[in-house]
Amino acid sequence: MSSAAECTAGAVSAEERFRYLLRLADTSLVLGQRLGEWVGHAPALEEDLALANIALDLFGQARLLLAYAGQVEGRGRDEDQLAFRRDAPEFFNVTLAEQPNGDFGQTIVRQALLDAWQVELYHSLIGSTDEQLANIAAKAMKECRYHWRFSCGWLVRLGDGTEESRARVQAALDGLWRFTGELLTPDALDAHMASHGIAPPLALIRSRWEARLAAALEEATLRQPPPAYFPWHGKRGVHSEHLGHLLTEMQHLQRLHPGATW
Repeated sequence: MSSAAECTAGAVSAEERFRYLLRLADTSLVLGQRLGEWVGHAPALEEDLALANIALDLFGQARLLLAYAGQVEGRGRDEDQLAFRRDAPEFFNVTLAEQPNGDFGQTIVRQALLDAWQVELYHSLIGSTDEQLANIAAKAMKECRYHWRFSCGWLVRLGDGTEESRARVQAALDGLWRFTGELLTPDALDAHMASHGIAPPLALIRSRWEARLAAALEEATLRQPPPAYFPWHGKRGVHSEHLGHLLTEMQHLQRLHPGATW
């Protein structure tokens, strides 16, 4: 990192940087776990493999981010300890990522909403003053483009498909839309990180996300729901009831056998 970047980034505390990295890492980790639930249950073999590969990409992103977060924290916790030895209030993923899969259409809608957001977020993070975060974002960006092509393609296929498929994805969109506010509304940490060039302003992400999603919804002949109030703040550690159940399954072996290695 250049000396100018170090000076700028130095104004951010280790705790703030750690918390922001966890927001990114936990979102990918939890979403990957959700997609992993589809393995062996997807509508067709091709989709089964695609969802599994996307889940693996997300786990890879989470691992890099958690490893970096552990370095920043400086308490000797590695990526496995951060993934498997924290309780729900210590997770900071956006609430949308933890929502249940539902049917295939609901999974696609949830994925498209998050993919459109991650594409724009990681594209902007490539220019972060935090060099290590920028490098992680550059790697993640290649994967996020593929994820968006997959979810957008299926969104259009289902939305502009049969009467039943369109009704199902429209219902999923109407039900999940309330969670999108958290993706795009900055809190104090978002604003602070943006002011030091570590993260992009969420106003910029919002405009690009809205444009990307609007084009996809138009092609899919789907109606964009109106803005809705959201009381969830997963990125502040306040989650829906679904995260605890997800973590119980994800962390079962590590909790049963603490410190076990392969």
